[in-house]
Amino acid sequence: MDQYSRTIRLIGEEKQTLLHQKSVLLFGLGGVGGGCLEGLARAGIGKLTLVDNDAFALSNLNRQILATHETIGKNKVDVAEERVKAIDPNIQVMKKKMFYLPEKKAELPFEDYDLVIDCIDTISAKLDIITEAKKQNIPVLSAMGCGNRLDPTQLRIGELFLTSGDPLAKVMRRELRKRGVTSLIVVYSLEHPTKPAPLAEEEAKEASPKKGRKDVPGSAPFVPLVAGELLAYEAVKILLGEEEKEKA
Repeated sequence: MDQYSRTIRLIGEEKQTLLHQKSVLLFGLGGVGGGCLEGLARAGIGKLTLVDNDAFALSNLNRQILATHETIGKNKVDVAEERVKAIDPNIQVMKKKMFYLPEKKAELPFEDYDLVIDCIDTISAKLDIITEAKKQNIPVLSAMGCGNRLDPTQLRIGELFLTSGDPLAKVMRRELRKRGVTSLIVVYSLEHPTKPAPLAEEEAKEASPKKGRKDVPGSAPFVPLVAGELLAYEAVKILLGEEEKEKA
């Protein structure tokens, strides 16, 4: 029996074959990105390019599906590739161990992909990724804030410019308007973010070693993972053309 036989019963063999032919560029392999990757791989997306510069740390274990005691210290792109190949060895994986910067976009020709997914935290990089995808007329999805939230049932898929209550989404709306972007499908939460307890100095260094921040957000096992799977679901809809049918 084909490993995709249960999915084929839902969408049909023709659409499953179409997913095998699609190519996705995924930025970020943390809590949200790891969940998204899981959904994309199990859906049978044929080509995945994975972009992340980090390695797994102990503090990732509570919410990142790729983080285990065995993967601590390993590069996220390497662990992600192993995970995808363990799910389906036929999926083509390209790894980019890099922190995305505008000057590096030539290394990632957006026009080669059917879809771009942004699961990173850095606002300047998010803005450039989204703007570049829009410029190339490539569908793009983005994750809004998942930190400091506990309830995954508050997550939604929708239009960024209709969201409210999410501090990250507010910044993204303002900055994208400046760049001429007026529409973007995102995963966001209706849950108002709580204020987490401050981290001790040593904890902050481990949670955010580059900056030693004490305002590192709190996180739950549920919200990032579910947000990632929602992005994967929306990605499959777009890749199959279901999104356009719903608008018609």
